[in-house]
Amino acid sequence: MTPDETFDLIVIGSGPGGQKAADQAAKSGLSVAIVERERAVGGTCVHLGTIPSKTLREAALTITTLKRNADVFDFKLKDDMEVSTLMKRLDSVLQSYTSFISSHIGTSGGKVFLGRASFVDAHTILVTSVKGTRTVLGAKNVVIASGSRPRTPPEIPVDHEHILDSDSILSMIYLPRSLTVIGAGVIASEYASIFSLLGVKVTMIDRTPRPLMFMEPELTTKFLDNFTRNGGTYIGNVKAKSVEWNGLQVRTVLDNGEELLSDKMLVAQGRLANVEPLNLEAVKLAQGRNNVISVDENYQTSVPNIYAVGDVIGPPSLASVSMEQGRRAIRHILGKDAHQAIELVPIGIYSVPELSSVGLSEEQAREMFGDNIVIGRANFEEVARGQIAGIQDGMLKMIADPQGKKLLGVHIVAEGATDLVHVGEMAILNGNDIDIFLENILNFPTLGEAYRIAALDIAAKRAKRESRRPEPRIQKLIDEAELN
Repeated sequence: MTPDETFDLIVIGSGPGGQKAADQAAKSGLSVAIVERERAVGGTCVHLGTIPSKTLREAALTITTLKRNADVFDFKLKDDMEVSTLMKRLDSVLQSYTSFISSHIGTSGGKVFLGRASFVDAHTILVTSVKGTRTVLGAKNVVIASGSRPRTPPEIPVDHEHILDSDSILSMIYLPRSLTVIGAGVIASEYASIFSLLGVKVTMIDRTPRPLMFMEPELTTKFLDNFTRNGGTYIGNVKAKSVEWNGLQVRTVLDNGEELLSDKMLVAQGRLANVEPLNLEAVKLAQGRNNVISVDENYQTSVPNIYAVGDVIGPPSLASVSMEQGRRAIRHILGKDAHQAIELVPIGIYSVPELSSVGLSEEQAREMFGDNIVIGRANFEEVARGQIAGIQDGMLKMIADPQGKKLLGVHIVAEGATDLVHVGEMAILNGNDIDIFLENILNFPTLGEAYRIAALDIAAKRAKRESRRPEPRIQKLIDEAELN
């Protein structure tokens, strides 16, 4: 099959990983073609996932702020609220963001083809548009960044009207009175907490004893406390035995015999790699569990000129990581020196409240250093900014080595956690001691003060363990903190 056009690089998918791969390649002088199967660039992240869900979240937080100031604002969420009303900013956000991406791609010299991509051979891609038009593209190298789609269990009849998945949940016309969420991972926890904040009666069910099992238990406990205060219910250690739309409501029967009725259901039990349409058999690409594409440390597949990045290669399935993977794949294609492996990745969960972690968990730290690790905590009720912003129930947890010096991990639950965690990330990357948070001035009042409070907690425990008073400068800080 003779190509209609030939490029140095073809990128399949224009989500975070594909965008950054294309951008890095174009800036390096390569001719780039981007194939996107949706009607506009940006991928699921922009059109169905990250951007829309965070826009709804901002609306929910705004409503919460108004309710908290009820003595100033006479506020009430009207009945039969349309979801589109809550997300009225979404169209302008999407238009601005996709216009920026398209403009940036065009400025960089990339060319976009809208249609479904499939391999003819390792250097040839067939693009079929929605109208059936076929275009054959040739390239020296290919980057697969085709993303993922919701995993739908066969026993649950997702109809995208009453029983929805994470791609269709925001297509609801009206805000439901009640919602059952199946799953307890990132997407499930984010949507469950957001809808609960909007006054929807949310019941989240999963076979795990608590949501977000990969996060610190102390963080998820605070998340659950907040979720419950907002009217949400979590039922753990159960599985949905049957699900049906009975004509009036979604009826869910659990394996413990309990029956749940709700206006709508969200099925959020993970995502699967988008590989089926790619015709990978034509290039005999190696795949792993759940059909994810197998890659090495340079994101190179078993076929040397084909690379893969993002959700299509499996966890951690974070937009931030996908972007870096895209850049690094292109660096390898260009023959540039390899970067250090991506080892420190911050996790950000945009639930209400936010949860964020970087570095070692308490369990991992104990496995590596024993039970003598030192842990410092700062409750946000101790932080002036926490009181001002109404987020006193937040917490920052800092983990240090047995000497109480080296910072190993930071874990935060609070509004703003996903921004705040980067301070700890930089400290870990730089190999800073805990004392760096004691020896430097932090703005007041800020949530960043929590780092100093947690560091003071560690310093006090460190001194107590050594049966001596801390160094005078540290003791002075501890005394001042106790006075305050």
